Amino acid sequence: MTTTMAGDRHLTLDTVRGVAVLGILLLNIIAFAMPMAAYFNPAAYGGAEGIDLGVWFGNFVLFDGKMRGLFSFLFGASTLLVIERATAKGESAAKVHYARMIWLLVFGLIHLWAIWFGDILSHYALIGMIAFFFRNARVKTLLIVGCILLVMQVLVSAFFPLAAAMIQAMPGKPGMAEAALGFERGFGRPAADWLTEQVAIHRGGWWQIAVERFKEARWLPLVGLIQYGWETLAYMLFGMAALRNGMLTGGWERKRYWRWVAIGFGIGIPFYTALALWMVRSDFSLLSVTTAVLPATVSVRPLMIMGWASLIVLLMRPGGFLTDRLAAAGRMAFTNYLMTSVICTTVFYGYGLAFYGALSRAEVYLVVLAVWALILLWSKPWLERFAYGPLEWVWRSLARGRLQAMSGGALTR
Repeated sequence: MTTTMAGDRHLTLDTVRGVAVLGILLLNIIAFAMPMAAYFNPAAYGGAEGIDLGVWFGNFVLFDGKMRGLFSFLFGASTLLVIERATAKGESAAKVHYARMIWLLVFGLIHLWAIWFGDILSHYALIGMIAFFFRNARVKTLLIVGCILLVMQVLVSAFFPLAAAMIQAMPGKPGMAEAALGFERGFGRPAADWLTEQVAIHRGGWWQIAVERFKEARWLPLVGLIQYGWETLAYMLFGMAALRNGMLTGGWERKRYWRWVAIGFGIGIPFYTALALWMVRSDFSLLSVTTAVLPATVSVRPLMIMGWASLIVLLMRPGGFLTDRLAAAGRMAFTNYLMTSVICTTVFYGYGLAFYGALSRAEVYLVVLAVWALILLWSKPWLERFAYGPLEWVWRSLARGRLQAMSGGALTR
């Protein structure tokens, strides 16, 4: 295969990013629509039988963490691309990069505190500031450091099932009741009165929701650095390596991509299926959920991410209807990610349609399909007329310290 370019863009990168920004909503929709415990534990809320259980099962095996990881891969690759292009133009790579990250952090904090608690932009901005120091690293170094970071992530994540086991083994020990309550609300089956309270809060007005969100998530970017920053940085470094060795730009031979599809899905699907069956058979016990969704998957998830990226590269067709639409969605990933939050909070929160807690796990995917349709319908026509997505233009203008030219279509056929 050969690298496919459109202007100074990598069509392959944009297409993979487009799939990732759509795929992230498959998991995020639960956090938009239901109390947070439902994100990890279907028995907590939204239904854990029949089609609802089937939807959870399929998402856990095929998409959970993989789309987020794929997005992180692409962020690392894109970051390195921006740095290299700045250097090639004789600009200060550090100045260009950190201006972008600082403004991304601002956007992320606004998103986190004013729109939705599940923001990932502030986390990416902070981790991206660290990733800069690996800009000149060789592919082998990027891969080795990434693997070391994943080991650190396993060790950090192992705290949760260990703590869950201690809570169950020593329920009467001082402080265990409070800890048990926190674990129950995060991974278990919260009490009905707490669930009712959460639904009532999110069906309230914007200010009521914002106050609660700020109380719960004001330190989330810093907490996230410790809890899952290791993994995010690892994925960014893997993305840098995948850009350098041609994987993310379509530079590999097709048989090499097929090999990674076989490795990623051949190992990942059986492994995730076994974990999902364990959770189901243990009736979604606290220990099984905290183990399966946190430390157990860390080492296998990158293989699935590589499998997904390879499959997308193999299936994309330059000039094809769907590839063009996905690539446009990927070029406008920043706008589409934030637009998704605005749409979904309007659908589910009280200042909009107030559907929070009203739909089952399977029913919320009707909203996903509608949002996907909007993204695919509007991104390509916009880029045929304008050089950037609207928020990409704002971000670029702020980071560059001057208004960027907006006119002129960016898509070529």
